[in-house]
Amino acid sequence: MVKQISNAAGQTVCLGRNRPPVGTKKLHFRDYVNLSTLPTPPSSHSYAPKAYSALAEMYMNDKLGDCVIAEMLHSVGVFTGNANGGTPAKFTNSQVESLYSAIGGYVPGDPSTDNGCDEVTAMDYWKSKGAPSGQNQIAGWISVSGSHPERYTAALWLFENLMFGVELPDAWISPFPSASGFHWDVAGSPDPNNGHSFLGVAYDKNEVWINTWGMFGSLSEAAIAKYATTSGSGELYTVLSEEIIVRASAKAPSGFNFEQLLADLAAL
Repeated sequence: MVKQISNAAGQTVCLGRNRPPVGTKKLHFRDYVNLSTLPTPPSSHSYAPKAYSALAEMYMNDKLGDCVIAEMLHSVGVFTGNANGGTPAKFTNSQVESLYSAIGGYVPGDPSTDNGCDEVTAMDYWKSKGAPSGQNQIAGWISVSGSHPERYTAALWLFENLMFGVELPDAWISPFPSASGFHWDVAGSPDPNNGHSFLGVAYDKNEVWINTWGMFGSLSEAAIAKYATTSGSGELYTVLSEEIIVRASAKAPSGFNFEQLLADLAAL
């Protein structure tokens, strides 16, 4: 369900994340990591600086309920920006609309087809077709527990992204953030009318830094536990490309079973 909201300054943004299909088969980060032997992640780390120009892009999420598509393309910007000598990839509105059409059924110019999409369907398309089609294919994705900060911190450090799919409490968008630096903490019940997806790009003590609507803000551990978990009708994932896995294995030569992960991804 797509929802457009605005603030007193006349800015608009859209919400459009749908819940993933019931019964989706998932691989889980917990099944591959041994935190007792994994090298200790830095106390804080950010993948945003080399991708700022890409993360500043709205990707039409001020006009369409394509937050899942924007999240995907922002993550591609992070992956390419943090590659050796990389320049962050950026995309045109035409490419955004094509992805939204392929994944969410959107027909450009027909508002009745602007119905959002879910992150699982999007990531499956990303794996099989790319983002945009023919480019930047991923090896797959795994689910990460929002109830365990040590796990999602390790996942973000290793794989350079956290993909959030949540139902925002009303207080987070009344009014919605107008500039970077906002902080989201526990603020009431998740609202199913406020489905939204956004990208985790950094972490420090007790919080994850996120990118949405071209802005940066922080999300507390308590908020992640409440809204990015099954009990809060939310999801938390990390997506994996072959290049990201190679970079992750260099950071963690022990403590993570990359061989088994690759076998399980190939078997899906």
